[in-house]
Amino acid sequence: MDSLSYKTVSANAATVTKNWYVIDATDAVLGRLSTQVAKILRGKNKPNYTPHVDCGDNVIIINADKVRLTGKKMTDKQYVRHTDYPGGQRLTTPKEYLAKKPEFLVEHAIKGMLPKTKLGAAIFRNLYVYTTAEHPHTAQQPVELKLNELK
Repeated sequence: MDSLSYKTVSANAATVTKNWYVIDATDAVLGRLSTQVAKILRGKNKPNYTPHVDCGDNVIIINADKVRLTGKKMTDKQYVRHTDYPGGQRLTTPKEYLAKKPEFLVEHAIKGMLPKTKLGAAIFRNLYVYTTAEHPHTAQQPVELKLNELK
C-alpha cells in the first residue's frame, strides 16, 4: 500500500477557502440557530477542519429581531453585567434586549460557543448580524442556507 495516500492534510490561512452564507433567523430558536452558526463559523462542517486555524466561513444573519426562545426564557432568563462600581450589578431580560438591541441576543449566544482565545475573537469577526432583511454584503454573493437542511 502507498503510505503517502494517507497523509493528513492540515489547513492554513493560504489554503482555506471562505464562503459567504445568509441565514434568516425568522422564527428560529435561538440556541439551535447559534449552534449551527457556531459550527459554520468555526469550520467544523468542512472536511479540512483544523482546530488552530480560522477555516470557517462568513455568516450573515438577517431578521435577528424575530428570533424566539422556548418556554418562559423570554421573561425569566437574565443577562448579568456589572458597571464596576459598588452595587453596580445590572440584570436584563431577553425581552428588554429585543426591544433595545436585538443583535445582542444572537451575538452573545454565538460568542459563548466559540473559543475564548485570539482565534475565537478572529472567528467572531466573520459574523454579521442585522435586524432587518437588508444587508450590505450583496457584493460577496452570499448563498442562502436553511437551518432545517443543515446536519
